[in-house]
Amino acid sequence: MSLGTTYLGLRLQNPLIVGSSHLTDEMDTVRRLEDAGASALVLRTLYEEEITGEQMSAFFHSENHAESFAEATSYTPEPEEALGPDEYLEHLRKVKAAVRVPVIAALDGMSAETFAYFARLLQDAGADAVELHLHHPQSDASRSAAEVESRMIDTVRAVKAAVRVPVSAKLSPLFTAFAHFAKQLDAAGADGLVLFTRFHRADLDVVELEVLRSFPPSDSSELSLRLRGVACLSGRVKASLAVAGGVHTGLDVLKATMTGAHVVELVSALVKNGPEHLLTLRRDLEAWMKENEWPSLDEMRGNMGFDRVPDPGTYERARFREMVR
Repeated sequence: MSLGTTYLGLRLQNPLIVGSSHLTDEMDTVRRLEDAGASALVLRTLYEEEITGEQMSAFFHSENHAESFAEATSYTPEPEEALGPDEYLEHLRKVKAAVRVPVIAALDGMSAETFAYFARLLQDAGADAVELHLHHPQSDASRSAAEVESRMIDTVRAVKAAVRVPVSAKLSPLFTAFAHFAKQLDAAGADGLVLFTRFHRADLDVVELEVLRSFPPSDSSELSLRLRGVACLSGRVKASLAVAGGVHTGLDVLKATMTGAHVVELVSALVKNGPEHLLTLRRDLEAWMKENEWPSLDEMRGNMGFDRVPDPGTYERARFREMVR
C-alpha cells in the first residue's frame, strides 16, 4: 500500500505537509515533524512589509539626519522591529541543513517586483519551492476584480520567470469566478494551487468602540469549502492541488484526496495534538485503505472531482434546489 504522492513535481512519501506557521520556527520542532512523518515543510510567511521595513530601517539608521527637519527622528523604525529578510534567509538555510524533506518558503506581498526579487533570493538560499500568498483586501474599493486578478496573474508570471524552483499560489475563496481564475493562474505557470487562505475573525466592542480580532484554530467543519474548491479544479488544471485548513483526521485526508488534492497542509491539528499526530494520521490512512482495498492514494485521487460530472454547474444547482426546498 502506497501513501506516496507528487506535489509541485516533488515525489513525497505521503500527502501530509506542514503548513506555513510558527511550527517551523524552532529546530527541535522541525526535526520532530520530520521524524513523525511530515513529507515537506512550509516556512512561516515573509511579508513584503517586513522586507521593506528592514530596508527602511537600514536607510534611516545609516543616513545622517542633522540637516533634516526636527521631527524626522520620529519616523525612524526601531531596529528590533525590522523583522526582515536576512533573518528569514538564514533560518531557511538552517532548516534545510536540519532536515531531508523539501522545504518550501512562503511569501506575501503587494508587488510583482518584490515577489520576484525575493523569490530568487529564497531559491538561492535553498528553498525547494516558493508558495505565494495571493489575496486582496475586500475593503479596497479602488480596484476592479479584473485588475486584482490581472495583478495576481502577473505576479505568478514574474516569479516563474525569476526562479527555477516550483511555484505555488495560495488563494482565498473570495473570487466571483474562482475556477476560471484558477485556470488563468495555471496557464500563467503556477505549479501548484493551495486552497484556501484562512482569515482572522472580527467582532466589535460596542462600548469601547474597538475592533476585536481573533484567529482561532480550524476544525474539520472548515474542510467542506476546500473540498468543493479542489473538486472544481480536479482534472481541469495541470497544477498540483493542496488543501489548507480544516484537515484534522485521517478521514479528512481521504476526502481531500478523493476530490483531487495531492497534499494537505496541516497547522491547527499539529498545534493542538503535537507533531506526533502525523503518526496517527498515517496509521488511520493505512488502516482505512487496507479495509477498503485501496492500494494507493494515486488511484483514489480525484474520483469525486467535478470533472467526472458532464455539467457541473447544472449538477450543483440541482443539489442546491434539493437542499433548500
